[in-house]
Amino acid sequence: MDQSRAKHVAIIMDGNGRWAKKRGLPRAVGHQRGVEAVRRLVRALEPTELECLTLYAFSSENWKRSEDEVDDLMNLMRRFIKSDLPEFIANNVKLKIIGDWQSLAPDIVAMLEDALAQTANGKQTLAVALNYGGQHEIARAAAKAAAVGEVTIEAIAAHLDTADLAPLDLLIRTSGEIRLSNFLLWQAAYAEMLFVDTLWPDFEPAHLTTALDDFARRERRYGGR
Repeated sequence: MDQSRAKHVAIIMDGNGRWAKKRGLPRAVGHQRGVEAVRRLVRALEPTELECLTLYAFSSENWKRSEDEVDDLMNLMRRFIKSDLPEFIANNVKLKIIGDWQSLAPDIVAMLEDALAQTANGKQTLAVALNYGGQHEIARAAAKAAAVGEVTIEAIAAHLDTADLAPLDLLIRTSGEIRLSNFLLWQAAYAEMLFVDTLWPDFEPAHLTTALDDFARRERRYGGR
């Protein structure tokens, strides 16, 4: 792959609620349309030549939302796994989950474990952040590093949820908000960033292609001149 091309892109999928509100629809409909946007990207993943696409699906702070909305999100996750797993396998997509996902409902954990096993040999990785918080991830990694030796940058990096993935090249956030929201804080240290006004349900593969082209034109100096 051309070294100017991104290998690992992450997206903060923001704007489902605002998309629904603009149309006078329930937030749940916005989340459903957001899942359709994910589906479109997964189907278009192969031509991008990305090694990994990481999506911020459910943060550790999202539990603060109303019980009804959280239930809607969890049920949407169940339906997505059931309906799209065969397509993941057919498209040679490897699923990876980051975050404290094993503390989710037991049936969801079982479904995810099955999906991870069935997609283990995929060529391109779709990493999904579930019950994820960047500060918690760093704290967990530091604790694991301390348990086995000296706490160094390299030791912490080796125990991150993303340790087996390519370094993060580009982080995109939709909906016009300009913040990281506790997402991939360590990994984003030298990642390029792109904030777009498009609400997530309206995000198309063409938007990702444009972002990748923009990335290829950037000069990354990592603190040098």
